[in-house]
Amino acid sequence: MSPDIGARVEQYLEERRRLGFDLRCHAYCLHSLACFMHNTGNYESLTLDVMAEWARQTRRSRVNSRTWARRLKSLRPFAHWLQQFEPSTEVPDYTIFGRPSERLAPHIYTELEIIDLLAAARRLGPEPGLFGRVFEMLFGLIACTGMRVSEAMGLRNSDVDLQRGILTIRKTKFAKSRHVPLHLSAVSALGQYRWIRDLAGIDQADEAPFFIDTRLRCYGEKLDRHHVEHVFDGLRKALAWVNRGAHHAPRIHDLRHTFVVRRILVWQQQGVDVDQAMLALSTYVGHAKVTSTYWYLQAVPELMAIAAQQFEDYMPEVTKV
Repeated sequence: MSPDIGARVEQYLEERRRLGFDLRCHAYCLHSLACFMHNTGNYESLTLDVMAEWARQTRRSRVNSRTWARRLKSLRPFAHWLQQFEPSTEVPDYTIFGRPSERLAPHIYTELEIIDLLAAARRLGPEPGLFGRVFEMLFGLIACTGMRVSEAMGLRNSDVDLQRGILTIRKTKFAKSRHVPLHLSAVSALGQYRWIRDLAGIDQADEAPFFIDTRLRCYGEKLDRHHVEHVFDGLRKALAWVNRGAHHAPRIHDLRHTFVVRRILVWQQQGVDVDQAMLALSTYVGHAKVTSTYWYLQAVPELMAIAAQQFEDYMPEVTKV
């Protein structure tokens, strides 16, 4: 294979980014593949055997054929592209590990679980330090807006407009930006956090991160995703929640799922036409397609009951004989 696979990866990523694709996760996978091929001394061609062997190489402790299938699927666009330069390149299909599984049912947090999570987060670290306040506000904001954790971590000071009560989410997933209106209670909590943070002498420049790392070696910098996950894992174990989802344990991302589900349930209780309101909800949480929001109706038992009731309401009366 000439030139080296690493150069081809960079060429592919550059072309795709010029078309407007973000490719953060995709780039991680491709760089991992290039590193794997370099370390194993395979420079001949990108074959199914090579890709399958790479897919099995993962540091995660809980892996199975579904994980391998998802990793292999991530290589398909690159393999198709590479064939124009290297005709011997093979494109992975679903015959190796099977089809990647459908989305797994999330853990839907109860109100008490969220209250306990925020209280436990606030107790982290010494008082009146920032450590606990940062995570209390981060998890609380995700829970009350349905933001992705990457979106919340990526907020800059200029993105948080407390005067108008609006957050600006800048080109995250699907390279889209959006505005997120906030409830007055969220505005108040964010204001208190910003006040405490500013008193600690944190950078107030517009481009500075809103949620900051408080560890000594990276004090004031943007939060690290691995660190956030580590803190959440510790809180989850301490709170000993009973997992009600299909993933290995309750996750930060399930706070986003919980927001969507609870909003639909509230609408149903208020007699709101859920179908009419779905598009607004989809836009608010940043789904690219409204079908992604409708997925919850089939994934969560409480919402399945709503869907079944709606179906019954539209069914004609059956004449009893």
